[in-house]
Amino acid sequence: MSSIGDIVLTTPVIRCLKQQINHVELHFLIKKSFLPVIEHNPYISRIHVYDGDLKQIIQSLKNENFDFVVDLHKNIRSRRIINALKVPFASFPKLNFKKWLLVNYNINILPDSHIIDRYFKAVQSLSVVNDGAGLDYFIPDKDEIKANDLPEGVFSNYIALVVGGAHFTKQIPVSKAVDICNLFSDPVIVCGGMSDYEKAVEIVSQSNGTVINACGKYNLNQSASLIKNAKKVITSDTGLMHIAAAFQKPIFSLWGNTVPEFGMYPYMPQHPERSKILEVKRLRCRPCSKIGYKKCPRKDFMCMMDMKIDKETFEF
Repeated sequence: MSSIGDIVLTTPVIRCLKQQINHVELHFLIKKSFLPVIEHNPYISRIHVYDGDLKQIIQSLKNENFDFVVDLHKNIRSRRIINALKVPFASFPKLNFKKWLLVNYNINILPDSHIIDRYFKAVQSLSVVNDGAGLDYFIPDKDEIKANDLPEGVFSNYIALVVGGAHFTKQIPVSKAVDICNLFSDPVIVCGGMSDYEKAVEIVSQSNGTVINACGKYNLNQSASLIKNAKKVITSDTGLMHIAAAFQKPIFSLWGNTVPEFGMYPYMPQHPERSKILEVKRLRCRPCSKIGYKKCPRKDFMCMMDMKIDKETFEF
């Protein structure tokens, strides 16, 4: 119930629960705004949608008489739901104190593991193990982008540049995005939500070559289809990064105020060579948050602005 990326990261657990427990009926609780992320997941028997009325959703869940609850959110709200259901449950080590130490004192005692490895601790009592097959994302046929939806010659011949993100300090700045666009002779499609539209207009106007503004023009699943069909994906630490990982795309991820050490870098266990982390290391102010801010606390945004951008940056 928190973000697109977090929900995509639950999909290996969903798949393995369904495939490794005989005759399991698997339900999923999700915030209404994120429903498209798992709406077409074939491993889920039923989806329960939370629209802000906690009392109502708790009563609805009680009526299901669940045998077991897996909590992959682990916050006050999910704990209230679990307490009300009064059934066996399990969660995962969220490591908030260790993250706090890294953010506030630059002391890193976090384990060298992905958050998905920690998610699977929530189902180990059910004898469910990680199959190593990576993330899932299912796009309905009606939302698949076709060749004639894009300018002639662009389809399957473009680079996806993700400029959106829930927090400013995780987003690729306009000037850096322009520099990236100007490196390539291939078409670039700028991806993001409606809130990123004006930013993308700036990027298009300042860039050379074929740069297409797709921000706010497509729904989430259509944007996922754009990612699926791209030659490569250049992105910040955001939900579309994890969707790109689900499709095993070559990913170049730019990390601003957050760090891969939090355990939420692109997860492609079968093809780790397809992911390249780009970051400005040894900045004393980084990470300044485990989530992000509306503006840089230092006002210089060095974690993004000092990042090296050249042709070799986006090659493996």
